[in-house]
Amino acid sequence: MASVIEQIEAKYKKKAVVDVKSGDTVRVHQKIREAGKERIQIFEGLVIKTSRKNSLTSNFIVRRVASGVGVEKTFLIHSPNILKVEVVRRSKVRRNYLTYMRELTGKSARLSGVEFDRDAVNTIQDEAAEAEEAKIHEAQVESYDPEAAKAEKAAEEAEAAAATTEEPKTEAEKLEAKPVEKAEAKNPAKPQNKE
Repeated sequence: MASVIEQIEAKYKKKAVVDVKSGDTVRVHQKIREAGKERIQIFEGLVIKTSRKNSLTSNFIVRRVASGVGVEKTFLIHSPNILKVEVVRRSKVRRNYLTYMRELTGKSARLSGVEFDRDAVNTIQDEAAEAEEAKIHEAQVESYDPEAAKAEKAAEEAEAAAATTEEPKTEAEKLEAKPVEKAEAKNPAKPQNKE
């Protein structure tokens, strides 16, 4: 009989997940929420660590170099925000935690590739994730209206123009302000005598 914790975890686990191993180059499709909108962001890199394979909290760390800076992200495999994980390339490694890859750059950072059946590894039928991805795509297509986008852009430009010209001065106010500035420049401050 399964414990209470295992029963609760089984309820939240995905039915099928991709078998991710250290040394794989993966493409992770992640759901991102920004300003009330949802979009899908793809993060591609090398898996440098996997942990807790059969647990609800199983995760993997993906590393990539972006603009000369190494970026590492940890992804939970069973997270509802992870829509899809694709294995792009599989490499031969003899460790689980590839910390030495952090110091390597250029040609020395290459790993020897291994032949694998890409379709068999990446074919996972998760109807819930596919439905969620389709729903996000449809929402993006429906929300894009060229006329509404133009109207929003025009409204933003009008607000920006209004912000730059907070108080429009009349010509008389502008002329009054200039002579005062010139008068101050003609009469420089007198030096103070030091005693």
